Amino acid sequence: MGPEPRTVSKRYLSSLKNKLSSGAWRKACQPGSCPGSGLQEPEEKRIVRELLETEQAYVARLHLLDQVFFQELLRAARSSKAFPEDVVRVIFSNISSIYQFHAQFFLPELQQRLDDWTATPRIGDVIQKLAPFLKMYSEYVKNFERAAELLATWTDKCPAFQEVIARIQSSEASGSLTLQHHMLEPVQRIPRYELLLKEYVQKLPAQAPDQADAQKALAMIFSAAQHSNAAITEMERLQELWEVYQRLGLEDDIVDPSNTLLREGPVLKISFRRSDPMERYLFLFNNMLLYCVPRVIQVGAHFQVRTRIDVAGMKVRKLPDAEFSHSFLVSGKQRTLELQARSQEEMLSWVQACQAAIDQIEKRNETFKAACQGPEGGAQEQELQSEELGLRAPQWVRDKMVTMCMRCQGPFNALTRRRHHCRACGYVVCARCSDYRAELKYDDNRPNRVCFDCYTFLTGNVLPEDKEDRRRGILEKGASAGPDQSLVCSFLQLVGDRWGKSGPRGWCVIPHDDPLVLYVYAAPQDVRAHTSIPLLGYQVTTGPQGDPRVFQLQQSGQLYTFKAETEELRGRWVKAMERAASGWTPSRPDDGDLSD
Repeated sequence: MGPEPRTVSKRYLSSLKNKLSSGAWRKACQPGSCPGSGLQEPEEKRIVRELLETEQAYVARLHLLDQVFFQELLRAARSSKAFPEDVVRVIFSNISSIYQFHAQFFLPELQQRLDDWTATPRIGDVIQKLAPFLKMYSEYVKNFERAAELLATWTDKCPAFQEVIARIQSSEASGSLTLQHHMLEPVQRIPRYELLLKEYVQKLPAQAPDQADAQKALAMIFSAAQHSNAAITEMERLQELWEVYQRLGLEDDIVDPSNTLLREGPVLKISFRRSDPMERYLFLFNNMLLYCVPRVIQVGAHFQVRTRIDVAGMKVRKLPDAEFSHSFLVSGKQRTLELQARSQEEMLSWVQACQAAIDQIEKRNETFKAACQGPEGGAQEQELQSEELGLRAPQWVRDKMVTMCMRCQGPFNALTRRRHHCRACGYVVCARCSDYRAELKYDDNRPNRVCFDCYTFLTGNVLPEDKEDRRRGILEKGASAGPDQSLVCSFLQLVGDRWGKSGPRGWCVIPHDDPLVLYVYAAPQDVRAHTSIPLLGYQVTTGPQGDPRVFQLQQSGQLYTFKAETEELRGRWVKAMERAASGWTPSRPDDGDLSD
């Protein structure tokens, strides 16, 4: 019995693509060293003779595969019923067609042309005529890995199958080589044609009559080699895709052989309720982004798909979030996600991969609008554009970013005024302001909880509202969260007797349109300040010794003590407050901008 067959690794199959132009596929035959060649034989004829001799050996190997291994296994399957015929047919794929083509057409044509070499010293026309048929190899190559796996499986599990193969492998015709070794011959044959023909073209005299035909034949052989190479690539892609689908649980609406996996990896999901991000996993395909949760017990599927976001209509951009570094936003028709990567490089890689997928799908379908990214480093708007309201899942404002309803400015509490999110704009609102329902297209036109403003816009219905006539209070001034609306803004800790030793942290703003007043908010998204301080006439002094981040405002017994996060930030605040205390106002909106 010959040696046991071994499975072919995917690494070996991948290496075939990189060896199409390698000289390792054959041993070059030196002039005068080949049987039947004379010292005076032209180089081009020697190469044709080598091509013929290797073709004869190759046809003998194909005969062994098709007429011996294949036919013997088929007869054994029919007689013993120990293994199915279909398994045998899958293992040998279209080897019968390949054998008939070479035995009945390619080899006889080469033999005839070499016999008539004196009268017709050319082979370019012959190869041009037959080269298109070599594309049949792509089917064989594409099936090769599956065939190797079936061969190994049935050799182990079926003694009758193993007995037939072992008997043939031990015969003189097999040359003590395994069936799997013989099955590799068709995979390697086309690259060998390419090498021999390339050498033939190089050895031809410049004025040889076969020069033009040989060049065309070489191009056709190269095309056939690329066809086989593409088949190997496609086989690997489908294998990797199948492995991904197995990890996802083979859900019917996801499994599609036309998909291409572009990127996968872990991310953190920034929650609008929880302070700590949650571990999640993303799979980015050419047409969809899968937002998954890792399974604790990985029996079968490793991930559970939570959300599928179509790449068509998806938008992605970086988030300038001071609390969560390396964060980015993925906004799709089905859902909007705030995600955090492990590093800046990883975040940029995800943004670029998503944007590339968006650009690619928009090239194929011009009906989708161009994807747009916000300018880097600038303030990004939280709410959707009005023309997108209800068409795209909004970015939800985080609960801890607001202390009052973003519509009626009523303060939240745990009992009588709880937080809710408008499903259309993403604002945090109270129950009274979100006691409306409207159909949202991104959620298959199902009714969803929305705020009054979105309800009016989406439905066109206007409901009476008594609070529209209420005059705006002096503290009802939206927090200017970005440099475009404020001279300076940041979090400052409020310390001193008024607030206690460990006072709260407030969002402090000196607005452009009111540059002599300091507004203190509980959160950046609040629209009502809990304190306003007219700065005109105040003295700005340093704080207690020992902490260079502390400064004070003092006037007529009033004393406010603030603590900045850094010395540099403290310097900007002191400069802005000294200007306001002296009555200075900017002449232009960007004059004296001290914001982050």
